[in-house]
Amino acid sequence: MSKRKNNVLLITSDQQHWNTIGLNNPEIETPHLDRLTKEGMIFKRAYCPNPTCTPTRASIITGKFPSQHGAYSLGTKLLESQHTVGEDFLAAGYRTALVGKAHFQPLDSTDEFSSLESYPILQDLDFWRNFDQRFYGFEHVELARNHADEAHVGQHYAIWMEENNCMNWRDYFRPPTGNNKNQRYTWSIPERYHYNTWIAERTNALIDQYQQNNDNFFLWASFFDPHPPYLVPEPWDKMYDPEKLTIPSIFEGEHDRNPPHFQMTQQSNPDFSAWRESGKGIHGCHSHLHDPNQLAKNIAIYYGMISMMDCYIGKILDCLDTSGLAENTLVVFTSDHGHFYGHHGLTAKGPYHYEDLIRVPMIVRQPGRVPAGKTSNALQTLVDYAPTFLSSTDIDIPHQMTGIDQSQVWFGQQDTARNHVIVENRHEPTTIHLKTCVTDRYKITVYYNQEYGELFDLKEDPSEINNLWNDQSSANLKANLIQKLLFAEMGKEPLLMPRIAGA
Repeated sequence: MSKRKNNVLLITSDQQHWNTIGLNNPEIETPHLDRLTKEGMIFKRAYCPNPTCTPTRASIITGKFPSQHGAYSLGTKLLESQHTVGEDFLAAGYRTALVGKAHFQPLDSTDEFSSLESYPILQDLDFWRNFDQRFYGFEHVELARNHADEAHVGQHYAIWMEENNCMNWRDYFRPPTGNNKNQRYTWSIPERYHYNTWIAERTNALIDQYQQNNDNFFLWASFFDPHPPYLVPEPWDKMYDPEKLTIPSIFEGEHDRNPPHFQMTQQSNPDFSAWRESGKGIHGCHSHLHDPNQLAKNIAIYYGMISMMDCYIGKILDCLDTSGLAENTLVVFTSDHGHFYGHHGLTAKGPYHYEDLIRVPMIVRQPGRVPAGKTSNALQTLVDYAPTFLSSTDIDIPHQMTGIDQSQVWFGQQDTARNHVIVENRHEPTTIHLKTCVTDRYKITVYYNQEYGELFDLKEDPSEINNLWNDQSSANLKANLIQKLLFAEMGKEPLLMPRIAGA
């Protein structure tokens, strides 16, 4: 086939705080992401559409919000009937592939809602050796489901380890698949068998294949780190000294004006049973009290995981450059959502829409198209990725995609394309159902059927300490922002086709 102007290479991390790129944070080393930033544009106001994995990852490939594509929470699946961006690339003659984490489906399967990412098929290596089906618009996938040494290990990652003569791979993972349940901080797995090595190696093999065959491609390299558990092989486990790191902390009384579930996180044994309508667990609805020394060690390992991942992202960038494809390949790096490591007294994630959780790192590079070394404060959301990928490759954007085309912003021809972003979060039918609207200056969060909420002035209060929700002097501001949220909800309704007649 003839060459098009553009390929797309999407590189993602998992649960990475927006401020963990070395160019902006001197406490962490990420030389390859720094290089990508210098050669491209970094976006300081990028947001996820939902601060959990499945909803956001489904939004990336559908160009829809979680409330629209249906995978609204962890434990749900993106239905196979949903249209994905990979289908548009395939129709345009592109090759499409995903290497690493998908998480479009849950760990459990039912007769009504089957899941290829569930037990026991997850660990049926013969099934995955012979798997050649399209998967959500990807004609080629090489998958795994792990965060560090989790017991979910299987699929193509386990096959790759065996193909590389690591027949004892079970020694490095937790039961029931593995045998090692005593690892902490230092992962005993040799670096050559780490999933970062696997993702980089297999991504590079596909780049080489596409280059040799003169194929255009949409390729997603999907890393698992730095999602907890905090575990990384030597020497990355000793890269950072916990005593030399800045440890975020809570401000005294900052949750006094926040919704009750914020306050409960600072109790030793909070009772969140009333929040669990489905009977399933809810991420973040538990005590977040922690030992400061242990937290410092967690951060040191978290940073080590990022630095190791950065090393293997560098190998992918090197392969792209040496292949001669860099100039006609749009590279985008981001994460599916952020992470708390002590911010506001919180750890990991949950229904707490602070910037630490809903903002994500984001870098865009394409030599000759994306301005090099530029920083942008334009509002971005990962829902916009699918339509922007298509626009950047001169492929028509389907009407059902509700994200907007950001290509003019990415290519430096327009300052901004959005005046707001929406972040959704729904684990339960009513108790955990919230939506946040972020503008250039303000952020408002509304809870379904609840009188409480959050309102922050991000200019005057960037640390989000002073919740103005019940502040009388901010009543008009709150009303205006609630109206803006309503308008934003109306504005993102899908239009499945244009209007072509008067009647």
